[in-house]
Amino acid sequence: MESIKQLFAKKLLDVKAIKLQPNDPFTWASGWKSPIYTDNRKTLAYPELRSFVKQELVHLIHEEFPEANAVAGVATGAIAQGALVADELLLPYCYVRPKPKDHGMGNQIEGTIPEGAKVVVVEDLISTGGSSLKAVEALRKAGFEVVGMVASYTYGFPVAEEAFKAANLRLVTLSDYEHTTAIAAKTGYIKEEDLAVLAEWRKSPSTWKQE
Repeated sequence: MESIKQLFAKKLLDVKAIKLQPNDPFTWASGWKSPIYTDNRKTLAYPELRSFVKQELVHLIHEEFPEANAVAGVATGAIAQGALVADELLLPYCYVRPKPKDHGMGNQIEGTIPEGAKVVVVEDLISTGGSSLKAVEALRKAGFEVVGMVASYTYGFPVAEEAFKAANLRLVTLSDYEHTTAIAAKTGYIKEEDLAVLAEWRKSPSTWKQE
């Protein structure tokens, strides 16, 4: 029987929310060369998959962070997923911008949740962890207790693992890079020999195939 991590990885590949091109890498906004491109927002277009993501994130919260009494989404990718999860849990919801607005009320946290709430943060994708942890920092600074984070997907970079450890925050995800590459090889999406190339990228994504 497939695990949730395997099943979700396959679903992401099926709808092309994840694309793997070890021999024709993508260029990220950061300038990094990458054999993988991920756009979890594609899951919102498919009602059954959208519901799957919502329900499985809710299950993670019930199992891992049952003390949570509010939900926060990380802008912009996880705003919709966070709202769906909060609705299913019948909990107050807010979302966190990368930085405060430069007009109006100057809010960084949008929405109202109870003072001192125990917040579970919903994220769609973890790469280096920087933007995700900025949201956590903003919530903590505002006086909320962040009990943990759930995310759809993580690349599992060592730098991200270290960052979450330093921030004293537990992260739980629906799937990850390791399960995706294994499923991709098993189903013939990539060749078996591509696995070594894909593993090499994750060790040092910032220097992989750089001129």
